[in-house]
Amino acid sequence: MQPRIEIGIGQQRLRLWEGELLRGEWPVSTAAAGIGFAEGSLQTPLGRFRICEKIGHGAPERTLFQSRVPVGLAFEPSDEDQILTRILWLDGLDPGNAHTRARYIYIHGTNHEARIGIPESHGCIRMRNADVIDLFDRVEVGTEVGIWENFDR
Repeated sequence: MQPRIEIGIGQQRLRLWEGELLRGEWPVSTAAAGIGFAEGSLQTPLGRFRICEKIGHGAPERTLFQSRVPVGLAFEPSDEDQILTRILWLDGLDPGNAHTRARYIYIHGTNHEARIGIPESHGCIRMRNADVIDLFDRVEVGTEVGIWENFDR
């Protein structure tokens, strides 16, 4: 059975399901600017998505990506919102979120691991680096992702 991902913004959690079985759950950080769909809003969109691309397979933990290209390792503290370790690029499946891919909305590792659980991203879903590696290894391109205000279950 194909796994699926659900993200609850109110809970700041990501859950990995296989059918009705919960296979994993991790804390995340969504947008500091809240929920929204507009280009340049720095908000996290809601609805149904799919993973359209996986980037970073086999890269060392804390690999820094710029424009989805690995450019080295990030160990120095930085106030920037760095994209680290792995990228799961999302493509919107609903009319309101259809331009999500063009907004470069990802599930990715971060240099702000201590702030996971607090809405603080620029629209993406941030995860701890070890957690995003674990998730990356369990899903494929095409995996369905639901981002909701709160979990239904």
